[in-house]
Amino acid sequence: MGLRLAAGVVIADLEQLRPELTGYCYRMLGSTFDAEDAVQETFMRAWRAADGFEGRSELRTWVFSIATNVCLTHLRRAARRALPMDVGAQSNDSPILGAPLSRQAWVEPIPGARVERDPSEQVVERDSIRLAFIAALQLLTPRQRAVLVLRDVLQWKIREVAQLLGTTEDAVNAVLRRARTALAAWEPSRTVEQPDRELLRRYVEAFEGFDIDGLVALLHEEATLSMPPYALWLRGPDAIGDWFRRSSCQDSRLVAVDANGTAGFGVYRRDGETYRPFAVQIVETDASRITALHTFIDPALFPFFDLPPVKYP
Repeated sequence: MGLRLAAGVVIADLEQLRPELTGYCYRMLGSTFDAEDAVQETFMRAWRAADGFEGRSELRTWVFSIATNVCLTHLRRAARRALPMDVGAQSNDSPILGAPLSRQAWVEPIPGARVERDPSEQVVERDSIRLAFIAALQLLTPRQRAVLVLRDVLQWKIREVAQLLGTTEDAVNAVLRRARTALAAWEPSRTVEQPDRELLRRYVEAFEGFDIDGLVALLHEEATLSMPPYALWLRGPDAIGDWFRRSSCQDSRLVAVDANGTAGFGVYRRDGETYRPFAVQIVETDASRITALHTFIDPALFPFFDLPPVKYP
């Protein structure tokens, strides 16, 4: 039966909404940490306001209206998040890391399992959590973002969106048109395909073996490498290969994860007799080559991906 809050609201019903809510908040905020906090705040507000929920609207609409208010409040005081290639020129001529920027500056990765609702909708879910798409969403105003995600990603009816936002259907349509027009100018540089297992196997073998020539051979001619929280990013196999040769990636280990609709890895660095968390890496590919390596140097991300705090040889 489940623990009831009020007006027939069951805690289990709220929990069933968690993946969809997490995906919504992540697309709105561009941050795994902020999305988790927003969902928790939404549930707390729903708990406190349960007596006022009289069933006049669907539970889903009511909870999403709370989540929307939570996200909009957060965005009033937050700077726009981005990927390194969205905020500065490539760093091939001066491959120096420089000072790290705040975590709040960057779009963050998220595990696919935290946002996927229904296996039958997996393709739509994965396409709408690609890092480049999440970064593009941050270019929209918060209200445009909410309308576009609710309508075009979560497939809500215009009537439902208007009800949630407390406005008219004409107003929602107008905001949606502006959001779609703004995103129409954004075009991903390459199509992201589901990674080929053999390609990933060869990548892991080259990375862990510090075989830089073998790794470079797997890269697309326009492949990019980025490393938030640093603004540096590189383009092209030669620049990326040179970077890896000077890096301290030797004697690392990779653990596979599902992230942002594509392949990912937890990167562990040797620390004495064990390996310690270093970064979460997102690997994007086309049909036959690696097109992007997004390396998020933030061990605090590891618990989200259920990665162990230490890896043994």
